[in-house]
Amino acid sequence: MPPKGGGSSGSGREIYFEFVVVGSSVKVTAIDSASGTEVVVIGPANAARSDLERLAMGKLERKLAQLGHGS
Repeated sequence: MPPKGGGSSGSGREIYFEFVVVGSSVKVTAIDSASGTEVVVIGPANAARSDLERLAMGKLERKLAQLGHGS
């Protein structure tokens, strides 16, 4: 399934989200276009897309901060 949506964090970075439904769960991958850094979160398939994006974005921001790529 191709990436769904794209957004930007407060730092002006472009973030891509990919959603893959696996049974009753959904795997959400968030990718930072500037660094290529990606993280994955898994949640219930019936969860709101915005909630899953927010969860993945938070995880990605923490990862970027650890790597020194944060805002």
